Amino acid sequence: MRIVDIREISVPISRYADPTVPSGGLNTSVVAVITDVVRDAKPIVGYGFASIGRFAQGGLIRERFAPRLLAASDADLTDQAGTNLDPFRAWKVMMANEKPGGHGERCVAVGALDMALWDAVGKIARLPLYRLLMERTGATQRDGPCTVSVYAGGGYYYPTDDIACLSDEVRRFRDLGYGRTKIKIGSAPLARDLKRIDAAARLLDGPGNVAVDAIYAYTAATSPEAADALAPRGLWWFEDICDPLDFETVATVARRYAAPIAAGEALFSAAEANLLDRHGGLRRDRDILVFDPVHCYGLPGYLQIIELLEKRGWPRGAFWPHGGHLFCLHVVAALGLGGAEVNPLCFQPFGGYGDGTNVANGTAIPPELPGIGFETKPALRDFLATVIDV
Repeated sequence: MRIVDIREISVPISRYADPTVPSGGLNTSVVAVITDVVRDAKPIVGYGFASIGRFAQGGLIRERFAPRLLAASDADLTDQAGTNLDPFRAWKVMMANEKPGGHGERCVAVGALDMALWDAVGKIARLPLYRLLMERTGATQRDGPCTVSVYAGGGYYYPTDDIACLSDEVRRFRDLGYGRTKIKIGSAPLARDLKRIDAAARLLDGPGNVAVDAIYAYTAATSPEAADALAPRGLWWFEDICDPLDFETVATVARRYAAPIAAGEALFSAAEANLLDRHGGLRRDRDILVFDPVHCYGLPGYLQIIELLEKRGWPRGAFWPHGGHLFCLHVVAALGLGGAEVNPLCFQPFGGYGDGTNVANGTAIPPELPGIGFETKPALRDFLATVIDV
């Protein structure tokens, strides 16, 4: 039982359904972990990518972390029975001799490889990822399908006809079965952002079904005005208010803004989660934690964050991971978290779910295909076959 090769390629991704709209040069790393297990005359391959919203980490993957996996012994990578890979042991191999701190890019490189490892392990075990994760993490086994609450992410600013284009986008979300959405604010005057919110709310039975993401746009000086303007709207949540390490400003907003706040997307470790909990003023009875499992050194790092914050009194229902793709759907289903973001239109072909995963009344069920189920998305399956020839 070995990993015989690891391949990586950096590919462009778009914030919009129309990829010709400029997206600031965003890209992501796609990886393939090729094993020596052969079925139907083909090796089993696990696929992963570096989630979305940041940038590719090809250098770190190719020069640092993939070579450690390829050089490891069988005992360092396989489970006790020797019949499958063990992603937790593989994670220790990748993190060998890494110093604490410096989470900004290496965590995503490790997370991309971790995703591919879980995909391979699920395929070898002939189990969908969420059922495999229940076994590997000791989560409570549940009979029947695991239904997950989901919402549609998107709502980026359009260069022209912004309100009209946003309304069309939210209408498509609604028609696809999503009852809630998250849109972007903070890069335009507040008056325009309030119009964006109102446009989305009209299509989704009120502002309580709309979350807003400021993508860290506000400061200690500007966040109080934004919070006061948003407060009367009764939004679902207010996300990523300011610089992710500016816990003082987050706490200031939490003291004056009664509705839910969401934070954690750009924090990548249990140490940073600890600081957010201690100094960010978040409230366990209402606020939302949007750590991205892929950006947090993969599932092993994400589980460390959950364990830490559960001990501090956070309920699992507070965790709504960022990401918007099938891997997070499996993680939420397996661990019994609050729900998952979906990117049904943007960040294609990675965002959203496959043909067999229906969204109805704001819920979805993970696919039963072994592994993550990327192959249920024809566009993604064909894309992977094109960019990584195995």
